[in-house]
Amino acid sequence: MDKLTGQQSNLWIIPIVGMGGIGKTTLARNVYAKPLIMQHFDIRAWVTVSQNYNVEDILIEILLCISKDESLESLSAKSEGELGERIHKTLWGRRYLIVLDDIWSAEAWDKVNLFFPENGQRSRIMMTTRLSDVASIGSHGIVMDFLNEEKSWDLLCRYVFEEEDDCPPELEEIGKKIAKNCEGLPLSIVVIGGHLAKSERTREHWEYISENTNTIVNSEDNERCLKALQLSYNLLPVHLKPCFLYMGVFPEGNMIRVSWLVKLWVSEGFVKPINCKSLEVVSREYLQELCDRNLILVHKRGSNGNIKYCKIHDLLRDLCLREAEREKFLYVRRPHEPTIPRVINTQRRIGIHQSMSEKDYHPDPVLRTLQYVPLVRSLICNFEERLPLLDFRLLRVLKADDKKSYIDNSRQNEYSVDVVFRLVNLRFIAIRSDRPKSTGFPSSVNLLWNLQTLIVNCNWSVVAPCEIWNMTQLKHVHFYGLELPDPPIAEKDDEFILGNLQTLSIIRNFKCGEDVIKRIPNITKLQIFYFEEPQGFLSYCLDNLGHLHKLESLRFSIYSENKPSLNDMVQNFILPNSLKKLTLMGTNRGEHGRVWAGFYKKSTRPAIGGLQN
Repeated sequence: MDKLTGQQSNLWIIPIVGMGGIGKTTLARNVYAKPLIMQHFDIRAWVTVSQNYNVEDILIEILLCISKDESLESLSAKSEGELGERIHKTLWGRRYLIVLDDIWSAEAWDKVNLFFPENGQRSRIMMTTRLSDVASIGSHGIVMDFLNEEKSWDLLCRYVFEEEDDCPPELEEIGKKIAKNCEGLPLSIVVIGGHLAKSERTREHWEYISENTNTIVNSEDNERCLKALQLSYNLLPVHLKPCFLYMGVFPEGNMIRVSWLVKLWVSEGFVKPINCKSLEVVSREYLQELCDRNLILVHKRGSNGNIKYCKIHDLLRDLCLREAEREKFLYVRRPHEPTIPRVINTQRRIGIHQSMSEKDYHPDPVLRTLQYVPLVRSLICNFEERLPLLDFRLLRVLKADDKKSYIDNSRQNEYSVDVVFRLVNLRFIAIRSDRPKSTGFPSSVNLLWNLQTLIVNCNWSVVAPCEIWNMTQLKHVHFYGLELPDPPIAEKDDEFILGNLQTLSIIRNFKCGEDVIKRIPNITKLQIFYFEEPQGFLSYCLDNLGHLHKLESLRFSIYSENKPSLNDMVQNFILPNSLKKLTLMGTNRGEHGRVWAGFYKKSTRPAIGGLQN
């Protein structure tokens, strides 16, 4: 209200931005109809723009609101210029409020804004939009957030009980659970509230509603919620549609690590090169576009300001799954589905997730069905059992690991890297491996000629074969305790340069010799640690780290009690100017901490964005 009735004399543009169904139009209507607002402004007009707008129709609708002498017939005979001139003259010298509801593009604003005069009368223009770039038109905007649990419950009660007394005590606990299941989206709460108001008020029925909230919301009132959200999907550019649909492959309510998401999008082939940007950079730009459209939610940002975790509202995830199923883009097994439908054998992308409430679920039917999916290209799973992989010859993406399973030794979903490495078309591997330390790392890894991402979580260290230096498509390697061998000696013309490699973690006793540094010129993230001193720390040539001119993130861990060796190690330690984040581990005790502190003080490079110790 203050934004509308404040004393600032210049024209204010006030965008209201948020995802579909969050209550932008409701808020604007409530304010527009308040008696105080009606008295404050000489002229008010409300026009719905929508995605398929016509400029003349917008101008006619405004004129019908602000001029009682006009008729639709007379206005329809005028040109766009004549209509705009009439609006400008009518508004000049008067305090006006114009509401542009449901505006989908900055272009629509550009075509009408010249008809709204800046007349020094404390006039205001409100607009509702789902798009952040449209909201950036104004500098006094309102970002609509989800309701908290208390407000969600209050709204639900208003629609269920209306003029009656408060909620019966026996229904309050389960009622609050239903409100929480709506995840703060007002449209979802209104739809479920309308359903509860017309149905029996017994605890048994409300418990059924709480267990099937999304299903009821999506089917009630002719799929009212999904239709409201469908518009956002329909208007997505072609290049963003597969990225959005892919969000349905992650479990409901899951926080999604962005570093994994962008790697998956790239491996799936959704991201196309733009100018000289890396595919990962372009992928993050795609993510930002989807966030700007309020289809993906930012959950947490990293120390560098980039999005670290994101999530998607459950109703939007349901939209992803419906569209993905209709377009045969993706199949995701729903929790508690006893079997997988036969149609799965034609699917190219499959998601299999086991919810926490399915601990007693018997996996055999799922495992048997998965033996007959010859066309599958991508398999994303979080499943207690190890899935059969021998027949997945066309598989490109295998994500069968989540971070939570890493320290859980009771899990049965550990995979043999020997078996996985036979799937020669893989571009993305993320697994937990059962391979014992003594058997080493299979040299067959170089048969994965197209591999881009290799993530293996395990409890053992291993030495990589020399063949890893020939894998020129590699972009990201995460392998707990991986030791890299010296690069093979070759003629200069026969040397392989891993020019695509961006991430190396977690590497044990990393040797930064010149031969290694020149083969990884584009590395941006490096995580290394040191346990042993076979030849003294000087043999690791850490001064060469300064030649990694694109390195942005370095995590450096030392677990040595030999203080003189530590001093030797860091005395020639040089950081590249490109570094933005430095993490020092195992360095906070006694002399080690003092050695690192002295090293950091004498460092001449510019300030580092995120220093962690």
